[in-house]
Amino acid sequence: MQKVIVVYSGGMDSTTLLYHMRDAGHPVKAISVNYGQRHVRELDAARQICSSIDVEHVIADLSAINPLLGDNSLSGRSVDVPEGHYAEESMKLTVVPNLNMIMLSVAIGWAISQQFDAVAYGAYSGDHAIYPDCPPEFADALDQAAQLCDWRGIKLLRPFVDLDKGDIARLGADLNVEFALSWTCNKGNEKHCGKCGACTERREAFAKHGLDDPTDYE
Repeated sequence: MQKVIVVYSGGMDSTTLLYHMRDAGHPVKAISVNYGQRHVRELDAARQICSSIDVEHVIADLSAINPLLGDNSLSGRSVDVPEGHYAEESMKLTVVPNLNMIMLSVAIGWAISQQFDAVAYGAYSGDHAIYPDCPPEFADALDQAAQLCDWRGIKLLRPFVDLDKGDIARLGADLNVEFALSWTCNKGNEKHCGKCGACTERREAFAKHGLDDPTDYE
């Protein structure tokens, strides 16, 4: 059975991924990344959930790179978080340059040092094409690089690539995921705002299959 590092934001997708990997019998550890995000509240969620299910969890503090990531609504503070359904122009405001590669690279390094076999992340079929580091072509290329970057290659796992967010919510419900503890909102206040693009998609994910949404919205 492969030993797997899960790239873990504390959101509903990566939380379901973490439970899914454990349920499949993989020994797992979780890594989160602090890149100075506005919604740093998600790291508290990640820490709490990992503690509740007894999974080793580390936070890589990369907050020093925050000034290098430009003006966007997630890593910056000068751009407002867009509300409503994601559209191309509003989504561009949520793009943190090269973020997936940054997080995956750190996770791959930790996997190598831990003598693990793979890194898993929660890419899914609904991930929007406007995000340049989400399409399968990007992940396939990084998977090849991960297998070449050390004497002992690391596999990049994307078990949700054929699912949409609603399907992930249903899988999580089947796995008894503690969704109430997970964090999605891009604004990072005390409660989910219920209005940003991330919250809108979270609501719709639960609604798709008639699942109870345990989220505490403002």
